[in-house]
Amino acid sequence: MTKLLLTLHVLAAVVTVGPVTVAAGMFPPSARRALAAPGDARALATVLTLHRICRVYAVVAVAVPVFGLATANTMHVLGSPWLITSIALTVAAAAVLAAVMLPRQSALLAALGDGERVQQTGAVARAAGRLAVYTGMFNVLWATVTVLMVVRPGSTTGA
Repeated sequence: MTKLLLTLHVLAAVVTVGPVTVAAGMFPPSARRALAAPGDARALATVLTLHRICRVYAVVAVAVPVFGLATANTMHVLGSPWLITSIALTVAAAAVLAAVMLPRQSALLAALGDGERVQQTGAVARAAGRLAVYTGMFNVLWATVTVLMVVRPGSTTGA
């Protein structure tokens, strides 16, 4: 049962967190391109698609910790420091995504849809830059979780 749960956990992470990581990373530069070409419907469509990927896959990504906790339970490692740290970092990454990145993406989309506002200020470009920083934080959190899941410092269960 452990191998099945671990496989589902890893697949869920790859299939859900991977697309969010890529789409979120592409969003700020795509928003800047859309800002540079206010009438470009294709540029705006790209930004809309990236935001949708982030929103949808963020919800589906709930499967990752569900399968992860089930796997940890069958492996009897729920109290392991590497796992507790991974859980805390996962919560932090989810909070950055849900409370910071997705709302800022939505705000940028609203601003991009308002052509006059975009032309009058550089605020949207600065907002895209700040979003890129939060996206980088999100990606570093997930990379750290991945390393902890593979290396499992102090674990006696292999690896």
